[in-house]
Amino acid sequence: MARKVKLILNPMADRGRAWNVARDLRPIINEYEGKADWSGTVYPGHAIELARQAGEEGYDLVIALGGDGTVHEIVNGLMQVEAEKRPALGVVPIGSGNDFAYANGIPADSPSQAMALALNGETSLIDLGLMIDENGRQEYIDNTLGIGFDAIVTIRSHKLPIVRGFMMYLTAVIQTILLNSNPMQMKIESEEKNWEKDVFMLVLANGPREGGGFTMTPIARPNDGVLDYMIAGSVSRLKQLRLVPEFMKGTQERFAEVEIGQFKKISLTSKQPLYIHIDGEIYTSFGSNLRGISVEIAQDVLQVVRPENQ
Repeated sequence: MARKVKLILNPMADRGRAWNVARDLRPIINEYEGKADWSGTVYPGHAIELARQAGEEGYDLVIALGGDGTVHEIVNGLMQVEAEKRPALGVVPIGSGNDFAYANGIPADSPSQAMALALNGETSLIDLGLMIDENGRQEYIDNTLGIGFDAIVTIRSHKLPIVRGFMMYLTAVIQTILLNSNPMQMKIESEEKNWEKDVFMLVLANGPREGGGFTMTPIARPNDGVLDYMIAGSVSRLKQLRLVPEFMKGTQERFAEVEIGQFKKISLTSKQPLYIHIDGEIYTSFGSNLRGISVEIAQDVLQVVRPENQ
């Protein structure tokens, strides 16, 4: 039986190019045998509301047409729907990074293939991360949460008007190395290990990649029942530059300053304010005074349309 589908488009994804891509996908939608309705986002957070409403209105599947920020909002909207009524998630990745699609084997170089998969493919359960900050605010993580260096990279990337895709993030990386490379004094505790150290960057991950091409946690998988961490200790600016190609290849663990592992729950506090991104969306920026969070796994909570071999 054909699913009842809600398509949620972020027309501003990929610097506004998503609108043209979505227009070219209309023939595929028109051939779909089931019910398919479109909605577009018009302000930040709108996709959360649209996804929640889709669950309340009995849709079976919500398809995200946009980048990782759109997926992040839709995931958080779907998680507000009780489990037995929660629609599955399909993704047509037409954003800048498309890291959630990469983690789930969804083709990012062919929107038409991704749409065909989303409409007709089989679903399987994935895990999510759940972040709770010191003020009690909660947010789900579908791919990565970054603290420190990569969060500042995200903040800077949002201010680059010309470059896009991986080059946008790489440009922001170089800017951050030159301008914002101070470490944070952290206390970190997982179920298996404690740290008290200066941290240059911390990534808590459900997938292996962020920023469209930086492999932060190489073995992370969204359906393996654990989350992954990558902790990079304090390093000089010169060493930060040296590590950039290692993060691109996922070979950074061979350096003594970098540690990678897995966890089900982790908590941390910092003497300095925490700059945080979640799935490429800025959670705290310059001027924030947030200093503590915890992250835990929410296992097998969301059905996602993915290739069968994922």
